[in-house]
Amino acid sequence: MRWNNSGKYGVAAILLSALLVLASAWGVRHGLLENGVLPRDCTLPDAHGGLCLFKTALVESFLHQRMGWFSLACGGLAFVLGRRWLAWVGWLSGLAGLVLYSYEPAAVGSLLSLLVLARPGQRAGEKGDGKDEAGGQPGDGLGVGRLA
Repeated sequence: MRWNNSGKYGVAAILLSALLVLASAWGVRHGLLENGVLPRDCTLPDAHGGLCLFKTALVESFLHQRMGWFSLACGGLAFVLGRRWLAWVGWLSGLAGLVLYSYEPAAVGSLLSLLVLARPGQRAGEKGDGKDEAGGQPGDGLGVGRLA
């Protein structure tokens, strides 16, 4: 039997993770980058090495929209292969990419990933018995037959 795993906890997990990633990315963008907390010029002798390393890694992640392309690649692979872990990576990196300046490819990657996360899946331990494949009657899985 196939079931949609967004029925019980899936939607809440997807929305909660989205809120956490969006809040974190928003805080990094407006609280650290645009607020001037990180050093502006890392070539000065009084610049902190750790903060400059963090700023360089962060800026490089969205330079040339690398975060968005990463999300698009993960979302596309998750959509083609049906891998939920790739969909989670594509969804979360896509949301961060939407906030951190790489919105074109990140939007497509996050939506492809969201399609995989919302897709019905099989329960653990169940094997496909062919009942939900093509060729069955439309109402077979609804339990309507016992009412007639």
